[in-house]
Amino acid sequence: MFDRSSRPVRRARRGALGVAASFAIGACVVGASGPAQADAGGKTPLIPGDLLVSRVHYTGTASMITPGVTVLPTGAAAVADGSFAHVWDNVSVDENFGITAPIHLDQITPAGTLVDSIAAPDGTPSASSRGHDLLMGSFSSKSELALNLSSGGDAVTFMGYVTPANTLDASNGNTPGVVDPTNPDTQSVYRAVAELDANGKFRITETNAYSGDNGRAAILDDATGQYYTAGNSNNGTGTSVPGLIYGTGAQLVTPAHTPEQAQNPGLPTPVGGFSVTQLPGITKADKLGKDTNFADVALHDGVLYYTKGSGSNGVDTVYFVDTTGTACPNGVGTPVPGAPLPTAADTYNAETGQPADNMCILAGFPTAPAKSVKTPDTGDSSNTADFGAIWFANPTTMYVADSGNGTDTYSDGSFTAAAAQNLAGIQKWSLVNGAWTYDYTLNAGLGLGVPYTVAGLPTGTNPVTGTPWTPAADGIRNFTGKVNPNGTVSLYGVTTSVGGVSDYGADPNKLVTITDNVSATSLPADERYTTLKTASAGDVLRGVSFTPGPAN
Repeated sequence: MFDRSSRPVRRARRGALGVAASFAIGACVVGASGPAQADAGGKTPLIPGDLLVSRVHYTGTASMITPGVTVLPTGAAAVADGSFAHVWDNVSVDENFGITAPIHLDQITPAGTLVDSIAAPDGTPSASSRGHDLLMGSFSSKSELALNLSSGGDAVTFMGYVTPANTLDASNGNTPGVVDPTNPDTQSVYRAVAELDANGKFRITETNAYSGDNGRAAILDDATGQYYTAGNSNNGTGTSVPGLIYGTGAQLVTPAHTPEQAQNPGLPTPVGGFSVTQLPGITKADKLGKDTNFADVALHDGVLYYTKGSGSNGVDTVYFVDTTGTACPNGVGTPVPGAPLPTAADTYNAETGQPADNMCILAGFPTAPAKSVKTPDTGDSSNTADFGAIWFANPTTMYVADSGNGTDTYSDGSFTAAAAQNLAGIQKWSLVNGAWTYDYTLNAGLGLGVPYTVAGLPTGTNPVTGTPWTPAADGIRNFTGKVNPNGTVSLYGVTTSVGGVSDYGADPNKLVTITDNVSATSLPADERYTTLKTASAGDVLRGVSFTPGPAN
């Protein structure tokens, strides 16, 4: 069924609306599990003060994959059909396994009431996008689709893939302009940034960054007019390919002013880099490009921040981009007041592709290399499981998401490793005497490790994983917040999950909220999360932000 040697050229892709069309199978059938869908079409502006939640809706069918017959893009024979949730059992033979699916932005009131749902462009003509614009999510990739308001609050941005729904393994394919010959997933798929304005209009900008892996987050700075993005690259052994190295981590993307069919993106443009050799006492560098496996990006007070929370290289911590060259002579520091944002590509070594080391660990956050931090969460603030989004309540108060350890050990009715965590949830940090200090973690009421029932999932135990099909919260990866007049903040987060689905990134998860006292530096006893929305089987929630518009 699949021709692994097929890599349609740019012109062919323009007619097919997807480089990876040879791996797209089955019809795009919208199931009944998702909420009502509405194409905003620029007719009805988004409601100021509401929330936007990114949701990926599975549209595959059982017949699109035949066990023992369908050959997956990496060459393995499928072991499960395309029905949800057994389709993810194919991960057991293809670690790259994923399926693209339509993206929806659900507009929800802060109390949790669904207002409507805006569909991202799916390749068909629409008043809400330009021509035949196209963007999909990778259903089981839990690190994707963070939502970020622009610096001026007038747009929200996220990232996805330029390929039709039901494309297999797109998130590990190359980008057309950066091809790694050692990547076992040989298809080519552009990544892209989507921008949604307050009138429900989309702009899609393609990029060759993040070849072999995923673009996870993007933010627009209204002053520079640039997108700053976070993600990772490289799915093979060919890290000597320069475009894989300077095409990973922190990237700069210039918004396109033409429909996708007319775009021809150039090579990636790195905005910064970090190496563990910047830290005192470390002389041996990590594998090229792996120190900048970034999870999310944020802009605050004119400073660009990044987080890292996964991978076996680098440091899982919070970073900032230093354009002065003076903020962190030993790899750790705080931003120089008034330093400009980067507006051009960072320099890089032409032979290796390694960007210049212009990023710093934010003083007070962990500095221990990931190689030395292998144990699950223990409550030590230097031993984070997986950093995600960050949000500043004020210049001296920062909240940081920790999405959990991703360990699905199960015993006596509980996912035990998830339940034992102390740091998973939303951490609070305070700036004290020039360095950030960990205060506490908000996780009461999340139900870490406690299974919950979702209609539509199989019952009993998945024989492939040996764990119950019922998922449980593992932490929070993406969240947003607002400061209230009474000195509190309201935080809205999307949980990560562990469960019985063979790829727990496909487990239905939750939108939750909590209110915290900004001035508190020790955990208040009465603060607990409440659940606003639980995803249905066949849906996953990913990012959350406030709607773009005047209220921001």
